[in-house]
Amino acid sequence: MSIPDDPWWREFIGAAPARTAKLGVVRRNGAPFVAPVWVALDGDQIVFNTGAETLKGRSLQRDPRVCLTFDDDRPPFSFVIVEGVAELVDDIDELRRWATVIGGRYMGDDQAEAYGARNGVPGELLVRITPERVQVGRDIAG
Repeated sequence: MSIPDDPWWREFIGAAPARTAKLGVVRRNGAPFVAPVWVALDGDQIVFNTGAETLKGRSLQRDPRVCLTFDDDRPPFSFVIVEGVAELVDDIDELRRWATVIGGRYMGDDQAEAYGARNGVPGELLVRITPERVQVGRDIAG
């Protein structure tokens, strides 16, 4: 396991305004697939939700290995890459709670409950990523 002691990577992921993560998973045929996801932090774990029957959901059910990237595309440019393993949670109360947190993080507190109600429903999964390796590039053009 290679996770930096420096808390900067968590601050970068959790910063406002919220950055959309890019999630990399492995398709059934072995090809990579990358999709944007909204996330929140729960300690060192990164959480997001997705439909169980989406390409992301099916891929994670088959192979829980993931890679997430976060970047600041403004000079001096920074990024965080997280490699880890996904745990899929179908507890509806936990899903609804995190869907609300995530919705509020990206759309504002006034929209949090609406996004929680829309995304915290049967057929959705809460995905908890436990980092195994974290790489950072901080102010790389500076």
